[in-house]
Amino acid sequence: MSNKLTLGILGVAAVGIIALAIVLIVVVAGGGSDKKDSATQDAGTPAASGTTSSGSGDTGKAATGELRLRGDDPLFLDPAVAQDAGSALYIVEIFSGLERLDRDLKIQPDLAESYDISPDGKTYTFHLNKKATFQDGRPVSADDVKYSFERALDPDTGSVTAENFLGDIVGAKDVSRGRAKEISGLKIIDDTTFSITLDASKPYFLYKLTYPTAFVVDKRQIQSNPKRWTQKPNGTGPYKLKEWKLGERIVLEAYANSHLGPPKLNTIRYDLSGGSSLVAYEDGEIDITGVGLDDLDRIQDPGDKLHSEYVTTPRQSIDYIGFNTNVPPFDDPKVRQAFAMAVDRKKIAEVVLKGAIPVATGILPPGVPGHTPDDKTKQYDPEAAKKLLAESKYAGKLPPITLAESGAGATVGPTEEAIIQFWKDNLGVEVKIQQADAATFFGDIDQGRYQMFHLGWIMDYPDPEDVLDVLFYSKSKQNNSRYSDPEVDLKLEAARIERDTEKRLALYQEVEKKLIDDAAWIPMFFDTTHALVKPYVKNFEFTPSVIERFRDVEVNR
Repeated sequence: MSNKLTLGILGVAAVGIIALAIVLIVVVAGGGSDKKDSATQDAGTPAASGTTSSGSGDTGKAATGELRLRGDDPLFLDPAVAQDAGSALYIVEIFSGLERLDRDLKIQPDLAESYDISPDGKTYTFHLNKKATFQDGRPVSADDVKYSFERALDPDTGSVTAENFLGDIVGAKDVSRGRAKEISGLKIIDDTTFSITLDASKPYFLYKLTYPTAFVVDKRQIQSNPKRWTQKPNGTGPYKLKEWKLGERIVLEAYANSHLGPPKLNTIRYDLSGGSSLVAYEDGEIDITGVGLDDLDRIQDPGDKLHSEYVTTPRQSIDYIGFNTNVPPFDDPKVRQAFAMAVDRKKIAEVVLKGAIPVATGILPPGVPGHTPDDKTKQYDPEAAKKLLAESKYAGKLPPITLAESGAGATVGPTEEAIIQFWKDNLGVEVKIQQADAATFFGDIDQGRYQMFHLGWIMDYPDPEDVLDVLFYSKSKQNNSRYSDPEVDLKLEAARIERDTEKRLALYQEVEKKLIDDAAWIPMFFDTTHALVKPYVKNFEFTPSVIERFRDVEVNR
């Protein structure tokens, strides 16, 4: 899901948009955007009126077994407002939307068992699965979908993501901007049938319905208990929130009447108490753990007893340094370019990160349509960096500069230390680290309160629109860089409606090149999961993005 997270060793609870400032990011549940899909042609053009389910189906067997993980308290359990991976990993199990991504990131039916598309590609008619119910047994209706979309867009809900993921629907922006209460492009036909009309044919539209903002929530529960409903949400997903004790544990329990079939795994238990997850894994207290840098050499040694349980998987995510392009000194492209060229990313990856993750070659991660392996980033060149800084309008008069990150009270990691040391050695600039707790950090990012920040982005679905349009279109509410370029906007607008895959991807590649030339970001690293999985855990996979994925897992200790 389009997700934001911060760097560091996030362990099994970290997913989605990531910033990995310290070590490796290791996740147990999911991600932050685009890829080919069975319901699409090439990079996402709708091809057929429906797909086949990848759910486990009705096995007739009661769920058994418990999977034990380390985790963190989510910032949100409201799908409409969550935008961080740590929250998303729970949300995608408790709630669901019309469509879902399977483990290959292909679109599959979820609450909607099928859909039809009008000849002009603008109107989708969805048919709900008649077996779909909320976890209290009430059937899901078309009115529930309408309510959920309109609630997400309502300005009072405060969603930063809703307009990006639902804004292609006719009338959606009227709701999000307070001009209307109802989405004019969403029409209820009967209890289980409704239509959605878009402002234009959009090749990526179905992908957006797999993002939490488009998930269905229970109107009755929210209206009866608006402030506390997320403590025991009545979702439609394969798992119910059985228990949440802050700072101690979260327990998810299988929903036996799930419309895609009962989950095979009965319970998922997250230990939120902290401590070394690797020690807990070795002591048999948890079943999956991430591996940090300090332990990586040992685990990668074929002679180590844990080596046979070691798993490494590439992820569709990027770690980056972002700039607020509206504030001094980063409103000057030459300053941004100087900062980009003054950091030896390859040396940091080799020495600090021990080669555990690859250096980014652009903004689009591997596996995302439009990605190319050639290195498009600003290359390390201290002399050129000094020259650019001297040519900038801030030459000799730079204001104080801070690099913001999530992690109030945490020790500054070796990656950040290396970055700011490069800036000091090569540019003579002292950069201070500013830390904040996660909720404050993400809120301040959205409000544009930082000059510069270290973040990560996990693709929500495999399409370049999910990162380039969502984060760099000038009118996007998630454009936390405040980047604005008329040429980029025009190309992003053209790519939204381009039906020819080759032409569409070419537009995104031109946008990516422009963003890198302007140093809107410093792309730092792509991501790789390094983890240990107990041999008795079956059918578990680390996926490139944050998706629902525990229903088919089995634990046989």
